[in-house]
Amino acid sequence: MSSFPSPTESLIGIGLTAAMLQQLTERPGHDGESPMRVIEIRRDAVCLHDGRREVLAMLPPALAETLADDALAVGDWVLVVQPAPGRWRIVERVPPLTQIARRTNDGRGAARRQVLVANVDTAFVVMGLDRDFNPRRLERYRALTHLAAVPAVLVLTKADTLDTASLQCRLADAREALGSGTPLLAVDARSPQAATALAPWLARGQTAVMLGSSGAGKSTLTNTLCGHALQDTGAVRLGDSRGRHTTTARTLRIAAAGGCVIDTPGLRALRLDVDDVADLAGVFDDVGALASHCRFRDCRHQSEPGCAVRGGLSADRVRNFHKLQREARRDSMNALQMREQRRDWKLRGRDGAMRARAKRG
Repeated sequence: MSSFPSPTESLIGIGLTAAMLQQLTERPGHDGESPMRVIEIRRDAVCLHDGRREVLAMLPPALAETLADDALAVGDWVLVVQPAPGRWRIVERVPPLTQIARRTNDGRGAARRQVLVANVDTAFVVMGLDRDFNPRRLERYRALTHLAAVPAVLVLTKADTLDTASLQCRLADAREALGSGTPLLAVDARSPQAATALAPWLARGQTAVMLGSSGAGKSTLTNTLCGHALQDTGAVRLGDSRGRHTTTARTLRIAAAGGCVIDTPGLRALRLDVDDVADLAGVFDDVGALASHCRFRDCRHQSEPGCAVRGGLSADRVRNFHKLQREARRDSMNALQMREQRRDWKLRGRDGAMRARAKRG
């Protein structure tokens, strides 16, 4: 057994932070192990990089099964060995410092956790200023990054398509949805000025991820940040500004500013990875601030008189707050609780039908 080898500048070049370096150096290392970073996950192999070269490695089924819902993701750091020339095998995943994850349906009605990316320092929430713009979806993305403890930067693309008055109106709507603590930029994703504006979050050793729907301009912005075309880009539909999935896999690239950027496919569904409804409080901090002024201490901000939340915020924001709460409660239920809830709904429906028949005589 030997201590883990000292890192090189090449590892910092693919996003090795001081915190991850400490994790690597504090653990015992075995001879022949090398640290590499996951830059893409393919169907039959994992694409890794050590700052100098790109290799394909095998993920042993036993390790994949051990990770389960905490699966390997782009941005993870792993330890690999080379059992034969040209062949690489992953032996361990280094515990990630951050993960951005969502809930998906497992096909049987239950929620399953899906890790999107790992070890990112910033999330660029990318949204187009065309018909893609949706303040309620911004709240959902802000909740996604808040739950992962990853700072977010809102990047509104296609700023060149709006006049000044329309742009200011959209910016005001976005600021209401995000609050005052999230940086907000409006850019033309094709312009070098966009790369200059985002450079502070892409210094050498830092990693950012692109999050947003298809057609928002994530791949175009990634190409701009990297200084040359790496990803195909496509036009959006004229009717609803929806885009096609030109990006089909999450991929880590090196930006011209020296940091790493992870491009991701558009997310059609975005269920939050949350176990406790109280965790949403940081996203809707304005709700919490106004709630102290409600007439009733146990106000649910629905139909109670004297509700300061409903009086101080837009109806859409309050409605989205309740919607995310309901989703969080549902996804945190176990199978027994879900059965009991369905039984309760059936009883209520049956009682309602009986009352309706009684009224009709």
